[in-house]
Amino acid sequence: MVAPGNRCQDELKAPWPGLLAGTGAPCAVSRVAASQVHISLFVAGAVPACRPSRPSAPLGQSARRAVTNTGVTSSQPPSHPRPAERPAASSRPRFSRTGLASAGALVGIVTALVALGVAQLAAALLSSPIGAPVAAVGELSIDHTPAPIKNFAIREFGSSDKIVLVWGIRGVLIIFAAVIGILAVRKLWQGMVGLAVFGAIGVYAALTRPTATATDALPSLVGAGVAAFALSYFSGRAAPLAARKTSAQPDGADPAQPERAQATGPAWRPFETAGRGGLDPAPDRRRFLLGSAAVAGISLLTYAGGSWLGETRDVTAIQSALKLPPPAKPAPPLPPGTDLKIPGLSSFITPNSSFYRVDTALVIPEIAPANWRLRIHGMVRKELMLSFEELIKRPLFEDYITLCCVSNPVAGPYIGNAKWLGASLRSLLREAGIKAGASQLLATSSDGFTSGSPVVTAMDGRDAMLAVAMNDAALPVEHGFPVRQVIPGLYGYVSACKWIVDIEVTTYEAAQAYWVPRGWDAQGPIKTESRIDVPSGRNPIKTGKRISVAGVAWAQHKGIEAVEVRVARGPWQQAKLAAVPDLDTWRQWVYEWDVNVGPGNYLIEARATDKTGYTQTALQEPPEPNGASGYPSVLVNVIS
Repeated sequence: MVAPGNRCQDELKAPWPGLLAGTGAPCAVSRVAASQVHISLFVAGAVPACRPSRPSAPLGQSARRAVTNTGVTSSQPPSHPRPAERPAASSRPRFSRTGLASAGALVGIVTALVALGVAQLAAALLSSPIGAPVAAVGELSIDHTPAPIKNFAIREFGSSDKIVLVWGIRGVLIIFAAVIGILAVRKLWQGMVGLAVFGAIGVYAALTRPTATATDALPSLVGAGVAAFALSYFSGRAAPLAARKTSAQPDGADPAQPERAQATGPAWRPFETAGRGGLDPAPDRRRFLLGSAAVAGISLLTYAGGSWLGETRDVTAIQSALKLPPPAKPAPPLPPGTDLKIPGLSSFITPNSSFYRVDTALVIPEIAPANWRLRIHGMVRKELMLSFEELIKRPLFEDYITLCCVSNPVAGPYIGNAKWLGASLRSLLREAGIKAGASQLLATSSDGFTSGSPVVTAMDGRDAMLAVAMNDAALPVEHGFPVRQVIPGLYGYVSACKWIVDIEVTTYEAAQAYWVPRGWDAQGPIKTESRIDVPSGRNPIKTGKRISVAGVAWAQHKGIEAVEVRVARGPWQQAKLAAVPDLDTWRQWVYEWDVNVGPGNYLIEARATDKTGYTQTALQEPPEPNGASGYPSVLVNVIS
């Protein structure tokens, strides 16, 4: 039996020509795979094409009529009006919650992987690292994350905070992708809207980067376009998997109503072409799952290939091969006794591979020296524009300088000492001619980050520089290659701009650097601090032994005068200081402790005094807004 208008009606006409001809002919309501059977057919309401040839029975009386040459018995029950606008039950697929959630989530995740893989590859082919959706959204998240959350991430995850952020973004993306997949299985247009929203977010995030061009929008657009095809295909295949299984019954029958008549003879089976939302036989589940897994695997490989291709085009090879001229003013040889060589104690020179990294760059800027330019402008008498070649032709000098991050907690790891090579920042500013009233050097990185240094600090004679090398090698890419700013005595967020491309001479009233509106002080002089490196407190100490309590202390551009140690809140004892080449580096120290105490736990504390006479405070303060303070301490367990 085929309902009027059903596309299977033509199939019924073919084998039995003329069967449906004439107004009095039996109406095809649904196709039946049987012969010589009588099936009770209930027709609710007036269906002109299906009226029997003889006059109908009186209203309200059921009439059973045998329609000739059909083998079908038609039964007309009393009329029960139904709203004309209510769709037939077979036209509205019913989904089980579990089936919809599992099939829809799989569709969404596969679609997301397709989008990310294609976008990542497109970003690599277009040489647009910031165009990759995860990177672009990550950078946007960094810029708009509340300061307390940023501080928590730096404090808890340190240099791994960006890895945590990237995986967090991926996790959120997977969750929302699952939601989009569920929506698409129910109604495709809803899933498409969700996919369009995510594509728009990727485009917006890429185009809001300071160095963005129209090309940076293409990876997200291409990824979303290909993902739309994947979403349409897989949601159509997943709909039958998510459909609720029902017992076989004629189209339009309401399972909640009692059976009107019982068919006799061979059982009938409905014919329904499987399609979107159909409730009849589900497609091959294994084929769907294998297809989804294959597409997901190819997408992951595409993502990895795009990432690899992008990395092979970076400037690391250029950085490794770069030859810099010798310094006009080399650093003096390190005096004897600079490094105490105590196991566990931080070395005087921090290797490049171990140097801390805290910045806002999720995607490390890659600038070839040939493409680098520095503009000095603002409150100056003469604007300057320098290329890399012009910069390194200026007299270069070396100096040992300790850098420290303002996010460093008491006794934290975000500090390091290196030998830097660079051109004098002071001489460049003198050449530009700073106008009266200028108070701030607003430095801008190629990724848009800004730092604000006091003009007076940069001009007071300390070795402020535009650094091009670190520990006898060109700057590592992650540490600012090809040029970064270094000003001793200030926390990095105001003095150590990486990938620097612009310096505006201005005032603190006229401009705010990146971290200032996020709650940090505009000027960041480094506080006098110290740290205990050994003992670590992880291993017990035997009584009667002598152990070295050692660490580092720093007060850049002031110098460390003394370090003191005390045990169990006892009297302060003087520690021995290592030699240093100048005032701008940290200083090692050691105190030999005779462990003539009984078993138990003992608190060891330290404090430093700088050459101005200021002694490190015991007041415990968090890093924000201008650096942490307090005594460093370690709890040790003494055993017999």
